Amino acid sequence: MQSIVDKVNLTDVTSGTSDYKSFDDDVLVDGVRNGNSEYYAELVSRHRKALVRFVVRITKDSQLAEDVVQDALIKAYTKIHMFRGQSTFKSWLYRITVNTAKNKLRKRKRETVDVDNVQMTTESTSENDLFMEDLRSHISTLVEDLPQKQRLALILRIFEDLSFKEIAKIMDCPYDTAKANYRHAVIKLKGRLQKSNFIIGWREVDETRQSDLIVG
Repeated sequence: MQSIVDKVNLTDVTSGTSDYKSFDDDVLVDGVRNGNSEYYAELVSRHRKALVRFVVRITKDSQLAEDVVQDALIKAYTKIHMFRGQSTFKSWLYRITVNTAKNKLRKRKRETVDVDNVQMTTESTSENDLFMEDLRSHISTLVEDLPQKQRLALILRIFEDLSFKEIAKIMDCPYDTAKANYRHAVIKLKGRLQKSNFIIGWREVDETRQSDLIVG
C-alpha cells in the first residue's frame, strides 16, 4: 500500500502545482477531503517552510524541526476530516505542529523549549552595528529565560506575525490568556533590559533599528 508520504510527496515538495496557487486554503482542504492529494501537496508547499522555521525557533534543532514538521503534516493529512473550519487551516496546522513538537521533546526528556538565538546580519563593522548585534544576542538570552507559554506567545506574535485569535487556537487557550502571555513576556523583557547596561546604548539607536531588532 502506498504510504501517505509517497502519495503527497511531503518530503520533496518544494513548490505546489501552479494550477492551484490561486486557491485559498479552504478550497484546497475541501479538495483533499474529496480525495485530491495534489491539493494537499499545494498546502504543504504553502506552509512547510514557515512551519520548519517556527519549530527551529522553539527547539534550536534544525533536524528535529524537519522531523516535527514531517510528522505534523502527516497527522494533518490523516485528520483533515476533523478540521471544522472554526479557525484558519494555518492555525489548525500550527496547533498540530506545536503538539507534535511537545511530544518529541518529552521523548527527549527535555524540560524546556528554547527559542532560536537569532543572529543579526551586518554589512559593516561600525560601532552601532556591533552594538546592535550584541543587543540582539542579549535579548535572545533574555527570551530563553521566559516561561514556556510566554516564549511561545512571543514567537508566534512577533516572528510568525499571527493574530491573538490564531495564537489562542494554537496554544489551546482563551483569547485573553494568549494576549496576557504575550504582554507579560514583553513587560518582562522591557524590565530586564532596563536593568541592564544595554538600555543606555539602546536609547541612542534610532527607532527604525529598534524595530528591526525585534522583527528582523
